[in-house]
Amino acid sequence: MEIFGSAYDLLIGYMAPFLFVLTIVVFFHELGHFAVARWCNVKVDAFSVGFGRELFGWYDKHGTRWKVSLIPLGGYVKFAGDENAASVPDREYIASMSEEERRTAFIAKPVWQRAAIVAAGPIANFILAVIIFAGIFMAYGKPQLLPVVSTVIEGSAAETAGIQTGDRILSINDKPLSYFEDLKWTVRHNPDQPLVLGIERDGAELTATVVPVYVTDVNQFGVEYREPRIGVAIASDENTRILKQLGVGGALWEGVLRTYKIIYDTINFIGEMFAGEQSPQQLGGPIQIAQVSGTVAQFGLIELISLAGFLSVSIGFINLLPIPILDGGHLVFYAAEAIRGKPLNEKVQEVGFRIGLGLVLMLMVFATWNDIWRLMSL
Repeated sequence: MEIFGSAYDLLIGYMAPFLFVLTIVVFFHELGHFAVARWCNVKVDAFSVGFGRELFGWYDKHGTRWKVSLIPLGGYVKFAGDENAASVPDREYIASMSEEERRTAFIAKPVWQRAAIVAAGPIANFILAVIIFAGIFMAYGKPQLLPVVSTVIEGSAAETAGIQTGDRILSINDKPLSYFEDLKWTVRHNPDQPLVLGIERDGAELTATVVPVYVTDVNQFGVEYREPRIGVAIASDENTRILKQLGVGGALWEGVLRTYKIIYDTINFIGEMFAGEQSPQQLGGPIQIAQVSGTVAQFGLIELISLAGFLSVSIGFINLLPIPILDGGHLVFYAAEAIRGKPLNEKVQEVGFRIGLGLVLMLMVFATWNDIWRLMSL
């Protein structure tokens, strides 16, 4: 069975796009930590793209070692007083610091500064995503489809509601509807909820009530997923497809909206997964990201950069999850410190970091197993 093809195809077709996307996203994440740390006068020992043995690097005038490391699957910023790249404090080293060294140590900074430094990484990811999406919208406009029904699927909720080919959907629950994207968004986030559609048919206006139901489908990567649908296809031709041109302000706003929707969809998916509406088998790891990157790269650089925006939002969101060892876990500890007026017990923090590391490793193993299972099923 051929999974990726030749070694050349694997390197150029999948790994190169994957590393391109990942490097952009990780670099900006760590740059967020780095920039705010410098603003707070924290000494940064190292800024690494990748993990493991250093391949090459240099020192800047502040004594920070900028380096590219052997394993290109992430990166880190290491502050003075940290034991490792996860910003776990090195208690012995901190105790041996001089007063001057302690003033520039991360752990010696006020809790609000430490929280700002930690939060800056995910925030940088969100800002990067907004800039990427806004840049694409400014350069190419925003393609939109008018909500004109071209096909009604037999046995679907739309057929039951009496929707017909050629109908133009004007509103949902009395809210005006301009584009198909808005219809799809509303349907996706209202499963099993009645939606009253305002429809134009042969010059007359009427209403139809549809109830979105979950439909199981398989995407191009062999991943089975469930999504609420009403059972209509929308026409895509010169009469229904328009290109909305955007200025700087409009493009930035659309970039913010796109970033918000990705975060919202992610939260919604997690909620549905715990509710049993979605399968954990949909979770993908580095193999799936590489596969998606390679496939998207075939469509061109713009599509690959757009994927970088999507992954930037996803990585920023994941890092904000309240799991010790991730940025969100550190923020939880800092919130507790701010409320209590003193840090949590060192033993509690150590146990928390170990639990967090275990959870992250289990998630990575599970996602990678999903990737391998999908590949073996092709």
